[in-house]
Amino acid sequence: MPKIKTIIIDDEPGNIATLTKMVAEYCTDVELLGTANDIHQAEKLIRQHQPDLIFLDIEMPHGNGFDLLNNLAPINFEVVFVTAFNAYAIQAFKYSVVDYILKPVSINDLKNAVIKVRSKVEKHQLNQRIDYLLDNLKTESSGRKKIGIPTPDGIVFEQIDDIMYLESESSYTTIFLKNNRKEVASKNIGELEDLLPPKLFCRIHKSYLININYIKKYVKGRGGNVIMEDGTSIDVSQRKKDEFLKLLES
Repeated sequence: MPKIKTIIIDDEPGNIATLTKMVAEYCTDVELLGTANDIHQAEKLIRQHQPDLIFLDIEMPHGNGFDLLNNLAPINFEVVFVTAFNAYAIQAFKYSVVDYILKPVSINDLKNAVIKVRSKVEKHQLNQRIDYLLDNLKTESSGRKKIGIPTPDGIVFEQIDDIMYLESESSYTTIFLKNNRKEVASKNIGELEDLLPPKLFCRIHKSYLININYIKKYVKGRGGNVIMEDGTSIDVSQRKKDEFLKLLES
């Protein structure tokens, strides 16, 4: 089995040394081709060696990791971001279904990331997720973003604005989209709720998460129910009623 050709990119020599040691000790199917501590050196190494994988820090001198990826787009290698916690960056990673490891790096997180990369490399999957990540970062101000939906067959990318509502199916979730389309996600509804904008999506029932922009009518009652634009009627649980009405009024 061929080794995963890899480059480590980080502006801190100590971080490079630590990750290099961890990769050598715990990821024996990885071949380290080189390291870089700024995006110019990294771009040169990547173009020279054509790696299967890069471990990439975000904040670096002379530009950041996203600048590097923009310079190299379209991306034909896997990327695992290795970064300190940044709420916006992590949310963008989740939207785009890209792999990341938080500093300080744990052995289990590193090993799991490499296992995922091995599977993708063996399937010859181009890293389209990075293209969507970069697109999402560019459109931050417009608020119009795509989200990666893991399905049994792969990953489907959809505009968040096109999602009408989600219905829980145990460990799966059916996502209903405009124009009579739907996707079955291999995530539970709670995991997807964490990714979607709370000012736009409301959990009106344990089994339903709706986009308030697609509500056609609210019918009063103990909890009441909403009629969506596609004609679907969904009950609002009594426990969620106040939260739901507050969101509608905001």
